[in-house]
Amino acid sequence: MEAKEKALADMPDILVEVIDSAQAASSEGMIALAAARAADEGKDLAMVIEAAEEVKKKVSTVIYLDTISHVYRSGRIPKIASQVGSALNIKPLLTISEIVHFAGMVRSRKKGIERMLQMMRDKVDDRPVRVAVTHAYALEEAEKLKERISSEFNCIEVWLSEFSPVMGYACGTGTVGISFYTEDRGE
Repeated sequence: MEAKEKALADMPDILVEVIDSAQAASSEGMIALAAARAADEGKDLAMVIEAAEEVKKKVSTVIYLDTISHVYRSGRIPKIASQVGSALNIKPLLTISEIVHFAGMVRSRKKGIERMLQMMRDKVDDRPVRVAVTHAYALEEAEKLKERISSEFNCIEVWLSEFSPVMGYACGTGTVGISFYTEDRGE
């Protein structure tokens, strides 16, 4: 809200609307890009907001963590869970929708990637999809994942980016995630 007030102070003739994305990572960017595309098409503010809200309802994020210890460090799980998880070499899968949800665990990166892709398949099927692959110091893995998604799904676009420093700190080195949403064929 402070940014809105500052913008209006500098440019009182513009319309500004603040939307809580209820998301994190690249899914926030996907919501912002949907709004930007609507604005670029000349749609009015109400339609721009509608475009953002529509993507907000549809976007999904799945994140594979290479280690559970960083989640403890961020205060998301108790210390004992971190210690047991590390001892058992458990690698969590998380989803984000308003809050972080535990979506399962795997014992290897390969199984984690497979589970992420299956979760995406379950939601997407063969519909056109927009996808973002994100990573924390795992560029090579993220590039492979991007290539695989491009070849296995009906992608409108697939982009690659790094997690923000905050997400990198919370998730740890080696983390890989995907954010995605489908579009109806008429969109």
